[in-house]
Amino acid sequence: MLMENYDLVQKKIDDACAKAGRSREEVTLIAVSKTKPVPMLSEIYEHGCRDFGENKVQELVDKYEQLPKDIRWHMIGHLQRNKVKYIVDKVYMIHSVDSLRLAEEISKEAVKKNCTVKILVEVNVANEATKFGTQTEDTIALVTEIAKLPGIEINGLMTIAPYVENAEENRQYFSKLKQLSVDIKHKNIDNIKMNTLSMGMTGDYEVAVEEGATFVRVGTGIFGERDYTKNN
Repeated sequence: MLMENYDLVQKKIDDACAKAGRSREEVTLIAVSKTKPVPMLSEIYEHGCRDFGENKVQELVDKYEQLPKDIRWHMIGHLQRNKVKYIVDKVYMIHSVDSLRLAEEISKEAVKKNCTVKILVEVNVANEATKFGTQTEDTIALVTEIAKLPGIEINGLMTIAPYVENAEENRQYFSKLKQLSVDIKHKNIDNIKMNTLSMGMTGDYEVAVEEGATFVRVGTGIFGERDYTKNN
């Protein structure tokens, strides 16, 4: 069932790329594996998946130790500064950098471990009070400051759109994030690449792809509903 789900999501990404006139190579599917046990991850790893997303540091570290080392781990959940040291040399990318203080901590630990950490700046495009992320109007100032830090490479932007029944309602937010990335790119700031847009989840990833997403984060669409009562 997992493999069928995974293939269906990939097919829908194919179709969204075709509809938008984009190359399929531009979009990577991240399997959001939070709360899911290692055997489930192994199953789609064997099927070809190499990008996995986790929300919690401890869970990412535990799975990192148990699974093959060619997996690209994406930290997509809110990251506390005191947990940064555990993952800087394990993650492929941190999607959820939402403050200069967090970026400074990542930089400090990256320098200590002699590594460069790829990050995305999280933007709260919809201005939801319950969501993390910098405000749209503050993003350029924030990326400019982060770009000065050693051990960090800014690769683009990330957003978590509102939960909606109709994915079309989120098109405006994806479009806005894309435009913001274009505006930043045009400023030609050193140490800032804007080639990555992490946006779109199970309910709206097809619309996100049409609007320029390069990473889509799909959990339920692959693994099914989560049972948060279990401590997997």
